[in-house]
Amino acid sequence: MEQAVTFNVDGLKLSGVISVPDGLAAHEKRPAFIILHGFGSTKNAGNVLTPSAMLNKLGYVTMRFDFPGCGDSEGERGLLICLQQVAATREALTTLAAHANVDGKRIAVMGSSFGAAVAVYTAGTDERFAACISASGWGNGAKKFKDQHGAGYERFKAMLEEGRAYHAKHGKSMMVSRYDIVPIPEKLRGHVLEGSIVQMPVETAQSMNDFCAEEMIGKIAPRPVLLLHSAVDSVTPTDQTISMFNRSSHPCEMHLFSGTDHFMFAERNQRVHEVVTAWLKEFFPAQGEAKVHEAH
Repeated sequence: MEQAVTFNVDGLKLSGVISVPDGLAAHEKRPAFIILHGFGSTKNAGNVLTPSAMLNKLGYVTMRFDFPGCGDSEGERGLLICLQQVAATREALTTLAAHANVDGKRIAVMGSSFGAAVAVYTAGTDERFAACISASGWGNGAKKFKDQHGAGYERFKAMLEEGRAYHAKHGKSMMVSRYDIVPIPEKLRGHVLEGSIVQMPVETAQSMNDFCAEEMIGKIAPRPVLLLHSAVDSVTPTDQTISMFNRSSHPCEMHLFSGTDHFMFAERNQRVHEVVTAWLKEFFPAQGEAKVHEAH
């Protein structure tokens, strides 16, 4: 069962969907997940719908929503300010916790790519989140952009500088292509959902550059964290997740996968599905209590 919901953050109305597993009684409570979409995408992207369906089948309630400036949500189109996305995720938890079928003390957050960075940061700053899953995520925006752009990094930095000068002169934002912010190889652009934002204010790039989720990951413990990444990611460098793992505290697991790329859930990789399912059973089960794991 799906239910359209709206909630507010910073005076903006955001659009979301809550999905309840089949067969739940009217007031039967289950743990839940908030699933965050990627860069300039929407709540209907493959990297959101696929894990949402998987989690519903396993017995979890799920919520997905469009970030401010994306999809059906209000906000300046394409203006993605990371800390505003964090605030939106916190408000989403407040909304989801009030649902009749949700155990408000057992709500986890999961995200892919941009959404993964927001998920980690939010879980590290809001103790109401009971667990966190990051897929193809990043923890240090400045280093990520340097590695993503490679030989074109100086051009990227010049774009940021030009954007600041443009705003100072004209009093409005300079618009840039999403692919000038986050390069995505042609072979993977089919995973960019139709309706995703193509032109964005340059302030979006600056916000991402300044965002450091890795500074927050160590604060999530003792709540469990699962970090997933392709062993060879064509979009976000794999060492972003490795660095976050090195900064994490127990219990945190990291899995690097061969045979898949940046959009691992949209690619419906079976091994990713199996790892997530096993981790959930151990650390955040849909029914019953999680096992207690002592630090080593």
